[in-house]
Amino acid sequence: MVRRIFMSPLTMLGLFLVSLFLILAFFAPWIAPKDPLQVNLGQKLLPPNADHWFGTDEVGRDILSRIIYGTRISLRIGLMVVAISFPLGTILGAIAGFVGGIVDQVIMRLTDIFLSFPGIILAMAIAAALGPSIENVLLALAITWWPWYTRIVRSSVLSIKNSEFIESARAIGANPARILFKEIIPNSIAPASIQASLDLGFVILAAAGLSFIGLGAQPPSPEWGAMLSSSREILRDAWWAATFPGLAILLTVLGFNLLGDGLRDLLDPKNR
Repeated sequence: MVRRIFMSPLTMLGLFLVSLFLILAFFAPWIAPKDPLQVNLGQKLLPPNADHWFGTDEVGRDILSRIIYGTRISLRIGLMVVAISFPLGTILGAIAGFVGGIVDQVIMRLTDIFLSFPGIILAMAIAAALGPSIENVLLALAITWWPWYTRIVRSSVLSIKNSEFIESARAIGANPARILFKEIIPNSIAPASIQASLDLGFVILAAAGLSFIGLGAQPPSPEWGAMLSSSREILRDAWWAATFPGLAILLTVLGFNLLGDGLRDLLDPKNR
């Protein structure tokens, strides 16, 4: 399996990009050359130079340092949203597929209600109702993301719940809870796990979008979407103020997408 990862250039590129941003996030205080919040009006809107590799913004803050610290914020949002929505959706999907009947109907109709709204629009409505902050964006995205995992896991459970190894577990007297959590979920979670690795990038992109329109991180937070939002009025005079935060979002999403695609191909039985 490891050999197949190293044989895929795109998967390796995704692994490199994800590893790079994880390192930046973890070691931000030691890597960032400047204080990301330090204002220096005497050095505002400086183009990229030897002292400020990515230039400075409208109040003289170092853009490279802000991007490095922004990695912490974006990755935290992505990881926490998936960490909340993935287990919730997995458990609900497994219960719906395994129990069936009225329980399945209630869970899936609730899932359909959430999926009937465009995800980003629903997240915008929730974030606007709760108020602009990173925590509320995180909660809004987690609320809108779990139904996808519920559907994926339910489909997997329906395909395996009558398998021979499940019947064997029933025959030896295993109770339904043990069958669900020891047999059903571990053998049906792979497709949802691959989707989760892909969703990390999309969650980061969605969070940046909400911050861009003022519903997420607020100034002077070095969140990438907020940085893009604050650079709108100076874009013609300072192209670097928006270019580098945009590239950070692009490379992060690309990294998670390439890594997720590689894991999907790696775990697909047809490719073994």
